[in-house]
Amino acid sequence: MNLSLSEKDIAFREEVRAFLRDKLSPELVAAGRKATSVFVEPEYTLAWQKKLHARGWAAPHWPEAYGGPGWSEMQRYIFASECAIAGAPPLAPMGLNMVGPCIIGYGTPEQKAFYLPRILAGEDYWCQGYSEPQSGSDLASLSLKADRDGDDYILNGSKIWTTHAHHANRMFCLVRTRFDGKPQEGITFLLLEMNTPGIQVDPIITLAGEHELNQVFFDNVRVPVSNRLGEENDGWTVAKYLLEFERSGGSSAGLEAALERLRTLIMDSGNEDAGLRARLEAASILLEAISTTEQRIVASLSAGRPPGPAASMLKVQRTEMMQRIDELAVEASGQFANVYEPATWYPESNASPVGPEALTVATAKYLNNRAGSIYGGSNEVQRNIMAKAVLGL
Repeated sequence: MNLSLSEKDIAFREEVRAFLRDKLSPELVAAGRKATSVFVEPEYTLAWQKKLHARGWAAPHWPEAYGGPGWSEMQRYIFASECAIAGAPPLAPMGLNMVGPCIIGYGTPEQKAFYLPRILAGEDYWCQGYSEPQSGSDLASLSLKADRDGDDYILNGSKIWTTHAHHANRMFCLVRTRFDGKPQEGITFLLLEMNTPGIQVDPIITLAGEHELNQVFFDNVRVPVSNRLGEENDGWTVAKYLLEFERSGGSSAGLEAALERLRTLIMDSGNEDAGLRARLEAASILLEAISTTEQRIVASLSAGRPPGPAASMLKVQRTEMMQRIDELAVEASGQFANVYEPATWYPESNASPVGPEALTVATAKYLNNRAGSIYGGSNEVQRNIMAKAVLGL
């Protein structure tokens, strides 16, 4: 693949840089830099999304017919890289990167007309109802029951590890509509409103001390059949399609920017730990390989092909690199790594950290991102997928 920039690409890069200089406020940059996971609080992500949507740039990977900007793969790469370098906060992925593409692929004309403009504008904030207390990586064993009652499904059960469910007004959810036969053949994909009677959201506090996750309980919750995406008992097909986007979505540009900031900090601090510097450069080489893999997947998506098993490979590579960078940041923090100062994590905090400002959230990010090799399908499962689909084992 030729990654050299054409004159048109260079002009586009300058256009993106000018937009970022004009629209990216210090508060939004601080929100991006102090994020301890891929999820930033909605007050910042939605404010940034509003600015991007006004320019037509909120969904770089969407088809132009549904509100995407019609960019080439190189333009999308440039945009992601420049946003990461500038420190823009990541947008909430559940709507734009996950359920949005599924609605484009499997939604009825009515569903597309209703949901897609709202996702682009940030009017709806989505969460994902996949994992259950007894169904994580073995997602096909889920048991949240959905009984058909006329024009409604009645839901009973629970979902767990539901990121930002306390902020969301909508959820895309997998439910069980049939208990006989293969487990995958009895799953249905639903779109539901979080203010529906019978839904209860309970917080789960993470190891880092943050409220990002939740358990959601369903007690005789009625969801209209018209909110089903795809056919009844064929939700597994939609779910697999969505997971390909979850595992392949995003960009290594954020990792590249984080690693470069860490390198600058270590060099400027006079840290003479040769082992730390060697590990830093080894990570840089591996990250370059990830970027190449990423470009191949983006090319497949641009040609109208789903990423397939390559998405599993990229999911493994990205999450393990993210954890590697987190470990280097904690190591660089030295004696300040275990200082617990949550008041300094907020973008507009007036509190002064004990250690280096740039490493304030290093340990919190390390603790949060340990889950990266589990969510979206554990990396062990991803390796099994690659072994079966690519190697035929």
